Amino acid sequence: MFKQRLEGGAGDTVIAGGVKVEGDFVSEGNVIIEGEVVGSLRTARDLQVGDAAKIHADVAATNARVAGEVRGNVVIKEKLELASSSRIFGDVQAKILTVEAGAQLNGKIHMGEAPAEATSKSERNHAERTTAGGLSALVGNRVKAEKASAN
Repeated sequence: MFKQRLEGGAGDTVIAGGVKVEGDFVSEGNVIIEGEVVGSLRTARDLQVGDAAKIHADVAATNARVAGEVRGNVVIKEKLELASSSRIFGDVQAKILTVEAGAQLNGKIHMGEAPAEATSKSERNHAERTTAGGLSALVGNRVKAEKASAN
């Protein structure tokens, strides 16, 4: 997957050390980050984050190897590799996750196939309130019925 570590090939996009990119970064090819990205980062192929790189963005790629810092959610279709020097502050979703000793991951992890249809946060909250409210009403009615039959 990452045979040319830190070496750009034909068609690869390289953000070198000392370079800062801000905004929505979208690529169809492989992306190698050694500098800084702020905003969002999405590639249809592989992403490599060098050990000195800093990403303050939500990230999406097919495969990724992270050795630097990512502050944002990470969604990887296939394999995510976290090197011992990696630091991720955000939720991670990947089909396969490998973590080297020393890697830091602060967030929720979802592994395996992505859900067929993701529900929105407001839909989940509504379902939780409805279910919780219905359960509270059911339990409350049962307690009232038990008290009435005890008297």
